[in-house]
Amino acid sequence: MAIFVPRQAYDHLSSIPRSYFLGHHAAGLSKMKGLLASIDLVVECRDYRTPLVSRNPLFEQNLGERPRLIVYTKQDLGSKFSSEDKKREEIIRKWDAPSTSLFSDVKSRNAIRSILDFTRSHAQTSSSLFGTRLMVVGMPNVGKSSLLNALRNVSLGKKKVAQTGDQPGVTRKVGTSVKILEGEHGREGAYLIDTPGVFVPYVPDAESMLKLALCGNVKDTVIPPTTIADYLLYHLNLQDPKLYDHYCEPTNDIFVVLEALARKQGRLKKGGLPDFESSALQFVQRWRGGQMGAFVLDKVTEEALAERGRMLEMMGGSMNQARKTVKQLRKDAYLVDT
Repeated sequence: MAIFVPRQAYDHLSSIPRSYFLGHHAAGLSKMKGLLASIDLVVECRDYRTPLVSRNPLFEQNLGERPRLIVYTKQDLGSKFSSEDKKREEIIRKWDAPSTSLFSDVKSRNAIRSILDFTRSHAQTSSSLFGTRLMVVGMPNVGKSSLLNALRNVSLGKKKVAQTGDQPGVTRKVGTSVKILEGEHGREGAYLIDTPGVFVPYVPDAESMLKLALCGNVKDTVIPPTTIADYLLYHLNLQDPKLYDHYCEPTNDIFVVLEALARKQGRLKKGGLPDFESSALQFVQRWRGGQMGAFVLDKVTEEALAERGRMLEMMGGSMNQARKTVKQLRKDAYLVDT
């Protein structure tokens, strides 16, 4: 029997779109900036599975006047809670300093209490008698509204107040402030404002766009579902091909996997042909739901963070500026090679 060799690089990048910056993203960011004077703390959410590419420099550029807490959401979908995961988290904390970084899963009451404890400590340093105002920000679909609901439930025992969904764009406007902590010592409590997700104007790195698509930060119609599924298969094979062995033997051909899934679940078109698009969406959704392994898509090392810095700064600028910088990076790489 031939030994299976997974792909070591993902090559199908030429047709990947690089933008998902929509009108309500720009409008939301403008509204957030206008509210900044009344905000005591900005809570920025990033996806634990993409700690590098789910960072949006637009927030630092536009909201950097206020103290910031960075919450890496969906920890349960990216971490095995191993020593390797803890080492990665320490690297991220150093990178984010002087801001505080916390790692969270909305289903973990202990993780949510850690965020509430930080908020309470921050509120105690405030001289305001009118309560503490927080604003939660982040890329689309990183879990901002889910975090708000979890904070409110754990702290106050209240049911969810913010609508959530598995596709970006559920929250399209800056919301009203919602209480998440009761007041102490005669002061008002802490209130959190939910905001719409804001994408970067341009993603210069096609693979970063694929990572964001795989995690659901762009709508599944922006990139063909079969392409997203193929990129997932690439990562699954690098992690452990057994993660999908209930469908088929290890393979680098996504259509082999999707046909097996389609026939197993009856996702067939007329004539008994497999419905590849529907099967691709199901395949991706299973991973997003934590049913095919927990792992991080970004490479997180001291070296990788340093290399990523210049690219991330560029991601916050205009599309024209970003494209010019990409061309310069390619030119620099060419000169080094020659």
